[in-house]
Amino acid sequence: MENYTFNSLMLEGLSLSERSVYPVFLFLFFSYIFIMLVNAGITFLIFTDRNLHQPVYLLFCNLPLNDIVGNSIMVPRLLSDMLRPPSERLISYYECVIQAFTTHMFGTTSHTVLMIMAFDRYVAICNPLRYTAIMTNRMVMKLTVSAWGVAFVLVGILLGLTIRLNRCRTLIMNPYCDNASLFKLSCESVVINNIYGLTFTVVLLTASIGSMVLTYTKITVVCLTSKNKSLNRKALKTCSTHLVVYLIMLISGFVVIILHRFPQYSDHRKLSAILFHIIPGSLNPVIYGVQSAEICRSLSKLFQSKPVTPLF
Repeated sequence: MENYTFNSLMLEGLSLSERSVYPVFLFLFFSYIFIMLVNAGITFLIFTDRNLHQPVYLLFCNLPLNDIVGNSIMVPRLLSDMLRPPSERLISYYECVIQAFTTHMFGTTSHTVLMIMAFDRYVAICNPLRYTAIMTNRMVMKLTVSAWGVAFVLVGILLGLTIRLNRCRTLIMNPYCDNASLFKLSCESVVINNIYGLTFTVVLLTASIGSMVLTYTKITVVCLTSKNKSLNRKALKTCSTHLVVYLIMLISGFVVIILHRFPQYSDHRKLSAILFHIIPGSLNPVIYGVQSAEICRSLSKLFQSKPVTPLF
């Protein structure tokens, strides 16, 4: 097979009618602005308020940082393409690879960060007397580096296997670049890519779901056997927030994976893939912000207003 070297690729984009282009554009634009402001705001608040320099909040900071990076690479480019005719939706191959890498880093890091946050909740509830001894600043740093490092290595191998392929096509069958869209540009065998991609997904989801089930099973046992109502109330409060955030991310991801198996619903898959970035990025800081009494108190001090009380 001849080795074609195309420097520019064409993005298929969203299939929108003329009437729906601007409403969808405005929705995505304001969603992006909201994501940037809220996630940057809560990160700034946690880093500047010493009362929030606790493992649970420092680990949570990884989520808004991940949401900011993941959405900044994908959404602005998507917005600009929506206002262009299809023939002008061009992207360089190298920019496409960077976008694909960032997109997969976003999804993978979401899982790994929520896994280390689950570990923090497990230690806090099941070993409260040893919590400060276990969750030191050094441990928080190790967990953070592990969450990002594991995601970087796994995604690096995923994209590395794709970059090695020769290309004979130029159309990206997606609104933005991802690994599957890139290796579909090749006319070579992609068996290795499919095997690693499937293994990657199964291992990540098994580790993610397995750690959640194991963690929350042990937490439930501790709560049921404990007569300490204060402990049970604290466990319910902190774990419910973490679990809601995890379920939002998991359901959004599963919808995209399932729709990949049904080509007739390609338009729905494209929209779901975009919402996988938008929905968790919009809801994560809000859920944690309105639930946490400490964050509400910090907001009250920041704005010098009446105390803000958590909704839950």
